[in-house]
Amino acid sequence: MKAYSLDFRQKIFDTYLEDRISQRQLAKRFCVSLSFIQKLIKQYKETTSIAPKVRTKQTPPKLNEEQLNILEGILEAKNDATLKEIRFILQEKTGITIGISTVDRMLQRIEISLKKNIIRLGKRNRKSSIIKSKILASTSGNTVSGCSIVYSITLTNSG
Repeated sequence: MKAYSLDFRQKIFDTYLEDRISQRQLAKRFCVSLSFIQKLIKQYKETTSIAPKVRTKQTPPKLNEEQLNILEGILEAKNDATLKEIRFILQEKTGITIGISTVDRMLQRIEISLKKNIIRLGKRNRKSSIIKSKILASTSGNTVSGCSIVYSITLTNSG
């Protein structure tokens, strides 16, 4: 989440000093969490600054370039694999255990999209598959009824 702007922080802090209202009322008035207000006041008392803290160290990615190349190789060899299968194969080849969501993020990083196999969700006729695909396409990548993130859909005629 992005940090609140310095102007917004200043407005909150000025209101706190001028109106002398409680931290809870301040949080409610500006639609922020109480913990944000508490941290802002604590930060001012310790550093006399309300500016957002600069994040100096980023969390390193779980996979390095060599391991990302192995991931691409896995997908070239088995392009219909699920995230769970990709995770298992990656663990066998590299010895690194990562979560399914991390596999998804790494695939996004190397700009590879997944296809969801609607047939696995149960038998549907072509018309309902088209309707389902329109619904899923309109969600723009959000989770839909317990399904994983959807990037694209392949329709097959289940005749």
